[in-house]
Amino acid sequence: MPETAESALAEQFSSPEQQKEACVLAIWGFLSTEVLFFGGLFLSYAIYRVTYHNGFAEGSRHLYYWIGTINTFVLLTSSLFMALAVHAIQDGDAKKLRKFIITTFLLGATFLGLKLFEYYLDTGDHLVPWYNFRPGDYVHPHAVKMFLFLYFAMTGLHAIHMTVGLTALTYLYIKARQNTFSASYHNPVTVIGLYWHLVDLIWVFLYPMLYLIGKNPF
Repeated sequence: MPETAESALAEQFSSPEQQKEACVLAIWGFLSTEVLFFGGLFLSYAIYRVTYHNGFAEGSRHLYYWIGTINTFVLLTSSLFMALAVHAIQDGDAKKLRKFIITTFLLGATFLGLKLFEYYLDTGDHLVPWYNFRPGDYVHPHAVKMFLFLYFAMTGLHAIHMTVGLTALTYLYIKARQNTFSASYHNPVTVIGLYWHLVDLIWVFLYPMLYLIGKNPF
């Protein structure tokens, strides 16, 4: 039997509405800390980008633009299906919920697979600063090295968040298979959906910052 808002009510809450508001408030609080966390990296990037703009543009031209572009479409599509999953369970359609969760998971896994493949290519191109970077290959080696360090730091951290998101989607699918969610109770779907959208939004900023500056440097 699917959970109802009343049967899923925790003892510390006086009503299902209060429980839902608390869940949404909690995830927004958590997402705010994530924004601050990535914000520090974005600020560091912006400072070095202005200071070493030629070197950063040079470094960006060595990235695999086509992989970044494909991954952007993949992730935006996954965000669409995550939104559809939330909408489906709000309408009480558990079957569509499971279908959309699987689709979102597969798209997220595709993103990570392509990202790992890109890291493999980057390693072969000697683009890893702490492993096999070759300064003699660049006009501005120190700036390029800083760019690549930030590239791996930001995309690596994003990949970790994607992995957490895929784990959360696995949990959602298992619970959905057990008919846990219903139109009156779907707080976990809403919360994980918001997390997934934030991870996608972060990539929307990372993509132009890392992949496009070499195409149109200022």
